[in-house]
Amino acid sequence: MRLVLATANPDKAREIADALSGFELVPRPADVPDVDETADTLEGNARLKAEALCAATGEPAVADDTGLEVDALDGRPGVYSSRFAGPEATYADNVAKLLADLEGVPDADRGARFRTVALARFPDGSEVVAEGTVDGHIAAEARGDEGFGYDPVFVPVDGDGRTFAEMPLAEKQAVSHRGRAFRALAEALQPRSGDDRRPIRP
Repeated sequence: MRLVLATANPDKAREIADALSGFELVPRPADVPDVDETADTLEGNARLKAEALCAATGEPAVADDTGLEVDALDGRPGVYSSRFAGPEATYADNVAKLLADLEGVPDADRGARFRTVALARFPDGSEVVAEGTVDGHIAAEARGDEGFGYDPVFVPVDGDGRTFAEMPLAEKQAVSHRGRAFRALAEALQPRSGDDRRPIRP
């Protein structure tokens, strides 16, 4: 099955391609602009992006949205994770704000989870949705050079104490929110792989 990737973020695209290795993925056309993420849920933002790409290309499109939910911050930054420190924030800006907001919070209260919603949209208006989560906690300082986003400060509960940024891609993908979401999406798409006409979720 051929799917157009909604994201132009090379870090996210690499992880999605790894999880959807059995599919033909094509990059977003250069003349298709970014979609404003105006929804108040991860699924809503993923849908906005996939719908826009599907409409622009006339082909099935796949998109996702991810949020970091921190217990001590009442679930923030959540759907606003990519712009936690402002609309033009870099990865480093967002991490710095997160660590500043958690200054003085003890390790026992630094629980968090990553949540990803992956969505495939088809020209007939049908869609397939999958979700992946991973629990963990926020480290006291950034560690590691791999990954992106909040990876340098997120320690998954299923790991050995390293942050996502201290793990190679294959190891991270095995337990990460995005890896889980897109593996679930791939499994859900299998029945449709040989028939692009059959609706899955109208």
